[in-house]
Amino acid sequence: MSDPKIPDPKSDQSQSRNRAEGRTPLPDSMFATQAIRAGHNRTHEGEHAEPIFATSSFIFESAADAAARFKGPEPSNVYSRYTNPTVRNFEERIAMLEGAEQAVATASGMSAILSTCMSLLKAGDHVICSSSLFGTTISLFGNIMQRFGVEVTFVAPTNLTEWENAVRPNTQMLFLETPSNPLSEIIDLRTLAAISKKAEALLVVDNVFCTPALQKPLELGADIVVHSATKYIDGQGRCVGGVVAGRAEHMKELVVFLRTAGPTMSPFNAWVFLKGLETLQLRMDAHCNNAQQLAEWLDQQPQVEKVYYAGLKTHPGHELALSQQSGFGGVLSFELKGDQSAAWRFIDATILCSLTANLGDVKTTIVHPATTTHGRLTNEQRAEAGIRDSLIRVAVGLENIADIKADMSRGFAAV
Repeated sequence: MSDPKIPDPKSDQSQSRNRAEGRTPLPDSMFATQAIRAGHNRTHEGEHAEPIFATSSFIFESAADAAARFKGPEPSNVYSRYTNPTVRNFEERIAMLEGAEQAVATASGMSAILSTCMSLLKAGDHVICSSSLFGTTISLFGNIMQRFGVEVTFVAPTNLTEWENAVRPNTQMLFLETPSNPLSEIIDLRTLAAISKKAEALLVVDNVFCTPALQKPLELGADIVVHSATKYIDGQGRCVGGVVAGRAEHMKELVVFLRTAGPTMSPFNAWVFLKGLETLQLRMDAHCNNAQQLAEWLDQQPQVEKVYYAGLKTHPGHELALSQQSGFGGVLSFELKGDQSAAWRFIDATILCSLTANLGDVKTTIVHPATTTHGRLTNEQRAEAGIRDSLIRVAVGLENIADIKADMSRGFAAV
């Protein structure tokens, strides 16, 4: 007989409380509630926080149960390369936040993009890409994918006519970031969705700068969303991971690829990302606030040639950003009136900012894109992407804005 003070986990009352922590009541809840509660179905232990299932495999009740789990169409715990309760919790929470039918977690942001391509493209297919992407993403499409017979055309991100004219009979995917890295270009998702649907192609959006807290591409017509969870989803620079979200028919193809190829997320990293999601809305609001203040301040500095941040009314994508984002994000870039040496002197003079290529951290980070994140591109590719030697990218953290400005002032003094 079970202790009368502890509800039987199989009782109606216990199961009702388990459901109240999971997916059933949450579709009508607000974002912050979903980010904290969604996807957690408590075990019989009654834990409050999400557990880490640190196991490589799972025990079957019988040989017949093992056969059923391997063969069954529904996900069940078999082997942590492709089925793990902690990872599944993270996937379900992301799916709910993005408004997707299903999400699939991966080992990194780049593996999320690679897995999407390897699962949904084949030799002879054609992809249209924005020319303003993270440097490694450009290399993936412009080099690796073409080795497998996938044709790729790069177009100016905001020139919708170029996107439309680039469509071919074999076009299967349109891929972009908005806002773009590092120039914060804003791409009209509704119009691109119409172009992709007319072409019967998939619209894939890297939503890393905004996260679902600020932008939901699927609601604007996109088919698939990818993230580097390493960035804002974690928020504290602790783990590497990625995630893809979209319709179940597409995600099932990714599950097959991940099960076979293995670029999957570890349970520990999934648990860290779950903890990050709990504060995502609060952090994104604070990032936006600090970035807006810093962008306005930088825009007034005499040594600055140009500031790239959609929160500025002078930004060409400002009104469009207002129509498809609920905030402008925490990343900005600016060009100095000078050359590479001036940019390097500025960066080296800062003390508070972390000189690292990562972004989305509570700590402000600073980097020189032309020689780091986009350093492997050719001069022509950098020119096409608008990456100049005088450009500096800042991912604005959550320190006191006065301290961030003071650190930028050290940079200006060195220039």
